[in-house]
Amino acid sequence: MGQFHRQHLPNETEDYRAARDRLLAAEKDLRVQVEKVAALRRKLPRGGLLKEDYVFEEGGRDLSDSTTVTRTCLSELFAPGKDSLVVYGFMYAPDGKPCPMCSAFLDGLDGNAVHIAQRTNLAVVAKAPIGQIRDWARGRGWHNLRLLSSGGCSYNSDYLAETPEGEQLPIVNVFQKAEDGICHRYASELFFLPSEPGQNPRHIDNLWPLWNLLDLTPEGRGTDWYPRYDYD
Repeated sequence: MGQFHRQHLPNETEDYRAARDRLLAAEKDLRVQVEKVAALRRKLPRGGLLKEDYVFEEGGRDLSDSTTVTRTCLSELFAPGKDSLVVYGFMYAPDGKPCPMCSAFLDGLDGNAVHIAQRTNLAVVAKAPIGQIRDWARGRGWHNLRLLSSGGCSYNSDYLAETPEGEQLPIVNVFQKAEDGICHRYASELFFLPSEPGQNPRHIDNLWPLWNLLDLTPEGRGTDWYPRYDYD
């Protein structure tokens, strides 16, 4: 029998169970460590107050509406009773193509957005014009994401989602509404640290089921495969 529980699988060997127990101990330690990191993240002191109340362009609720364009301030992204806001920087430059990796990530996030909305506010911001963003969203089948264009403001460059040279970056930012205004709480700054050999930054791995599922397999996620727009 195993060291940690009484369950076993058909035809497993003692060597398998011993190795599985060693892995189980590591998985248990990881579970504890993940919560420790999450607690540290939650306990971060307040960051700076919002630099300005950025004005974004937004379309209508129905993605088939290709004419409605409204101006939405960042402060208006907070629903009543929800004081936190998560903003994902979608790498989609006005003169470029949408990032395939971002698109794959948002494919999954769209499906979870209705659940996320029960606890917090969520928005996706890209530099491309709002019409281009919504055209791409229609093609991907995104119906639950709040999509915004930051083409007319400096949000991306101010909050680490754009380099001084104009390169777009996939940074997650978290903001919180307080009595004295909106303050910054977190950014996925692991992106800027040197990666371990054979790895990518993994700054949003905890938000992305794709890589976590592949890590369960003997082949793993590999070092040379990345999501594409579509597959033949």
